[in-house]
Amino acid sequence: MSFLLPFFIILAVLIKSEGDHESGFLAWYTTIVWSLPTAVTIRGLLGGVLTRRHPAAAPLPELVRNLLIVAIPTIGRADVLPALDRVVTSCCRHLPNAFAQIRIDVIIEEGCAARSAISLLAGRYDNVRIVEIPATFRTARGTRFKARANHFANLARIKSGETRDDVWVLHMDDDTGVGEDTVADLARFVSDQHAAGTAGLHLAQGVLAFPREHASNHWVWLADAIRPACDVSLFAAGTGLGTPRCGLHGELLLVRASVEAAIGWDFGPSSTVEDAEFALRFSERYPGRSGWFMGRSYGASPATTRDFLRQRERWVAGLLRLACNGGIPVRQRLPLLHNVLVWLCCPIQHPAVVLALGLALSSGATCPVAAAVIPVWAVNGAFTWWLYWEGYRINVHSSVDTRTRVSEAIQLLAFIPLFVLWEGIGMVRGVLLCLRRDARFTVIAKPL
Repeated sequence: MSFLLPFFIILAVLIKSEGDHESGFLAWYTTIVWSLPTAVTIRGLLGGVLTRRHPAAAPLPELVRNLLIVAIPTIGRADVLPALDRVVTSCCRHLPNAFAQIRIDVIIEEGCAARSAISLLAGRYDNVRIVEIPATFRTARGTRFKARANHFANLARIKSGETRDDVWVLHMDDDTGVGEDTVADLARFVSDQHAAGTAGLHLAQGVLAFPREHASNHWVWLADAIRPACDVSLFAAGTGLGTPRCGLHGELLLVRASVEAAIGWDFGPSSTVEDAEFALRFSERYPGRSGWFMGRSYGASPATTRDFLRQRERWVAGLLRLACNGGIPVRQRLPLLHNVLVWLCCPIQHPAVVLALGLALSSGATCPVAAAVIPVWAVNGAFTWWLYWEGYRINVHSSVDTRTRVSEAIQLLAFIPLFVLWEGIGMVRGVLLCLRRDARFTVIAKPL
């Protein structure tokens, strides 16, 4: 209903307001730009249907015997310590309920600012260890940032003989914790792959949720509602169908240790979206071997609007560089390239931009050039509405207080155009960053 209701409302409004079909510049402009997301919308709706049909994880009769290693890279600053503490505590509290063997690796840089505090945190738990990256460590291809940290930890596992098929690595960010639902789905997935033997899957992804109580900024939390909805739609349609060519998240990412060792994380100095690049390398080597589970991680949205824009800026610049990376076969990059191009067109699709064009051209005629386009616009518009509403619903149900607040719902629906505008500004900044060949990796504050 959260999709069908806005679809029929938008369709009725468009049909009622339709005048004579136009053939001017603005009519052609809106016909093209408002129809561009159609393929993405169809894929997202497919993922939503698959998610609704996904069975809940049944409780396991006994503990899973496979070794589970949780990898948590962190920049080790004081402003990320509260979130890191929450994440490590959640892993130590919940994972032993389903896994007989777990280890939590907190990956830090040598001499990081919060080294002493992180040591105290690790000392509270028997199964937490610190993996310290020497300042002199360099990868063969000069990889930097988070990919460098992941690669160092991967090399350490190879050296210690932990890259077997029966060992799994769970990648988490230093602000994304786990809960009972996360552990149940993880354990069921690992158990199912152990039973499947050589026919089993090698990788799985879950849902990123952002509980209300972890939000530092109410408006940014509402704007970030689009992310969990993309997980249960677009990402579910890619990763869930076996081949994650449209990318992955770097958190709540479960990978067989032997497969991670075969791919590695040494992607070069310009890699700032290492999770998406790992997805393309995986798709090339292991097509059809990824899966999906409904377990959620519990993270925090950016603390400020500025951090929100910086986060999107890094994603756009990194994905644009990756989509144009000639070192990866074109057939592997095409779905990502299509999605990135559609995403980059969001700023020119915004109603404010269309209104400005209409005023500049002294024309307010935005009717499509053909009546057949109207249902397409209604589908795309309803899907955008659904993304924000569904993401908000997931975030609320992941919170301590699971009530849907009327005031929040009204604010969300009223300010969707503003939130889409923020996304567009982040995209423009990301394109400019990419054009300047500035491969920066901004780590935003994570106070909760």
